[in-house]
Amino acid sequence: MSEATVDDNPVILFDGVCNLCNGFVQFILPRDTDGIFRFASLQSDVGTELLAEHGLPTDELESIVLIEGDDHYVKSDAVIRIARLLGGVYTLMGPFRYVPRAIRDRAYDFVAARRYRWFGKKEQCAMPPQNVDVGARFLE
Repeated sequence: MSEATVDDNPVILFDGVCNLCNGFVQFILPRDTDGIFRFASLQSDVGTELLAEHGLPTDELESIVLIEGDDHYVKSDAVIRIARLLGGVYTLMGPFRYVPRAIRDRAYDFVAARRYRWFGKKEQCAMPPQNVDVGARFLE
């Protein structure tokens, strides 16, 4: 059992070397005022363990993943679910769940395939911010 499953908070798994993915995490942090989300990179031991626990491939790092209890969401489903959990104006993304997943994920895959070229890539996984309150939300 991973350390991430000890608490019931949803866990966002992200590509730790992708600047776009790290930017998405940095976007979520100040907007998640209740601190419900936990974070782990897909490349981390926790990330790999959570992927395996949910029957997801551990060698394909092309998607953001949301682990919520026994459920998991990938690609556009993850983005929409995260927006809904953030609440407020972000719930306006909710109706996009009615757009067929194949169409949503095609757009997601288009950006994902070009994310390093467009936004760059880090040499190593990003470290959590030094802010103690926020840093505790990153699982190692």
